[in-house]
Parts: sequence; C-alpha cells; structure tokens
Amino acid sequence: MQSLHIAWNDVKIRMADRSALIMLLLLPLVLTAILGTALKPIMSNEDSFADTTIGLYTADNDSLAKDFEEVLRKLDFIKIKTTNKEENLGKMLMDGKIDVGLSIPAAWSENVKKGTLKEVWLFSSSEKNLKASVIESILTSFVSRVQSVSHTTNIVMSDLSTSQAIAAEPGEVTELASTLPVELTNQGNEVTPITDWTIGKETVSTMQYYAAAMAAMFLLYNIPTGAKSFMKERELGTLSRLKASPTSDWSIILGKFLGTLGFACIQFLLFIFGTSLFCKVHWGDNIGQLLAMGGAYAVAVSGLSMLVAGLIKEMRTADLISGIGIQILAFAGGSMLPLSQFPDILKRFSDMVPNKWALSGFLDIMAGVNWVEILPAIIGLFLVGIAAMLIGTLRLRTR
Repeated sequence: MQSLHIAWNDVKIRMADRSALIMLLLLPLVLTAILGTALKPIMSNEDSFADTTIGLYTADNDSLAKDFEEVLRKLDFIKIKTTNKEENLGKMLMDGKIDVGLSIPAAWSENVKKGTLKEVWLFSSSEKNLKASVIESILTSFVSRVQSVSHTTNIVMSDLSTSQAIAAEPGEVTELASTLPVELTNQGNEVTPITDWTIGKETVSTMQYYAAAMAAMFLLYNIPTGAKSFMKERELGTLSRLKASPTSDWSIILGKFLGTLGFACIQFLLFIFGTSLFCKVHWGDNIGQLLAMGGAYAVAVSGLSMLVAGLIKEMRTADLISGIGIQILAFAGGSMLPLSQFPDILKRFSDMVPNKWALSGFLDIMAGVNWVEILPAIIGLFLVGIAAMLIGTLRLRTR
C-alpha cells in the first residue's frame, strides 16, 4: 500500500505539470499529424504506386497493343481507362481522372520483324513524375522483350533455313517462323504483380508508421523524467523523510517505479485515443495485443528510469540524457527514419535498442499478425524492464 501511495503521488505531480503534459502528450500528436501528412507522398506506397490510373488510347486493333494492355491489366496496382480519341488523354490528365496517359500508334507491330517499333506517346504531369517513371519502365521492358524475341527469331530461322535436316520440308520452316515469335513472347508475358509487402494481413500507411514511431520515441522520455523525479526528492530531502518513516527502501523504489509506469501507461493510452480520434490512425484489430505491447514497453522504460537513477548522481547528467540520449535512441530505433533506409551496420545496432522492438511490435500489430509474431518482443521488453529495475534498485540501496 505504501508503494501505491508513492506511485499515485508521483502520477499526480506529473499530471499537474503543464510543460510535461505538452511535451509528453500534445507534442507527439502534433508531430504525428505533421510527419504522417508531410511525408506521405515520399514514403507511402499508396501515393507512389498503388491505384495508378492509366489513360490508354490505341489507334487500331494491333495484336501487340492488345498484348501490352493485357500485361498492364495483370498488374494489381494499375487501373486502365480506355479512350477512342488521343486528344482526350490530355483532358483526362488535366481533370485528374488519370495519372498517366499512353497513346499507341496504328500498326504498332508493323516493323517488329525488323526489331523496331513505332514510338508510343506518354502523357504525364510534373506532380506524377514517379508514377510516369514506373509506367515508362514497364513499357520499355515490354518493348525490349519484343525486340529480343524478334532478334532471336531471326537468328533461329536463319540457322534453320540453312540446315540440311529440314531444308527438304520448307513448309515446317514457314509454320515455325509464324509460331516461334508468339511462343517466345507468351513466355515473357507472365507478370509478377507489384504489390505492397507486409508480414500481416494489412498494409501499414505512413500515418500509422509515424504514430507508432512517436509513441516509441516519446515514451522514452519517461526514462530521464523518472530518474530526475527520484533525484529531486533526494535533493529536497523528501527521500530522507521517507526513509525515516516505517517505509522500507524497497517500497520507496517500487513506488517510484510504479509511478513512472503509471504515467507511461496513461501517456500511451491517451496517445492511442488522440491519434485514433484526430489523425484517424488504425492501431490494428487486436486491442489485447496493443495493450500487451504498450504495457511491456512501459515496464521497460520504467525499469530503465530506475537504472539511470541508480547510475547517475547529478541532475545535469539526467538533462543530457533527456536531450541527446533520447534523440540517439529514437534515431537508432527508427522513430525519425524508417528502418528500411538504414545501412546494415545501423540495422544491427538498432536490434539492441528496446524502442525498436516496441516500434516493430506496434507496426506488426497494425499489420494484423498473430500473437506468436509479437510475443518475443513483449517478453523481451518486460524482461529488460524487470532486469533494469532490479539493478537500479541494488544501486540505489547502496547509496
């Protein structure tokens, strides 16, 4: 009971601190909204590749044009709007009905046997450069394959026409000449769809990523805050008065740990509620997983706050940890830059940072994974918190 009384008193003190509330509750919401919105066009697969709408004009019923349209339709991220007039493409682009326009000329495959094709016109706007580049790459790949098939066919037929084995039956050579290009082209028309990769059932958006990143980063501030709370009470003499009372050292330290844990849990729950309400962030369908991950992470930062309190002696050191140390951990854990952008050496280092485990866990929950996938992170964070608390407790009791 004494530990709970100390913990509740700590929570009330922190909730009454307006600067702490702004720093740990309001600022994460604002940053999530700003980063999630500003970086969406850069990071999000939704705006980059998904649902790219192509306006397609074909001057005639050329067989090669039909083959190319079939290739496009096999790609999951492409939608096609056909038009019977080339001039409509520009208007559709201006009206925002399409992202990219393609105009395929009449008799596109007329010179295919010579290894050349007529030029295809691509219509795009400066706002859709990335999508236009992707479509241009697909077109270039298709044309290159057709030209390669044509070149290969010419070489094969040239060799066969001079071969004594079939020279006596020219009809077979003629039949082979007509079927070989088709067979080779069909072999290359199997398209692997370009889709978003995720280990769960859902794709995580940019807003979701930065919501998880800000949660992982700002809960870290409970480490220096909890340590400074312990040090302030030591400087003000409150700790000495507590020790003079019947309250044991273990009860005092446990109370300080539970106070940090309680505030971290409140901070996490308010952040989840705020981002869901104001930023429309979907944190996944399994609330139990989310609470377990958030609770384990809160235990980890609370335990680390006791460890820091046991290791440092000056408030200046705690301020340094709050300023520089948290930023280093946040960067290493992927809160500022997606982990996929890290070089290999930084990825190995980030694997040792607890906030990276929490961030990855939150993203996995958003993606809809099962318990088996996130259980190692939950257990790891919980063990880190308990181990850090025990070491910090031993250090604090020896002072």
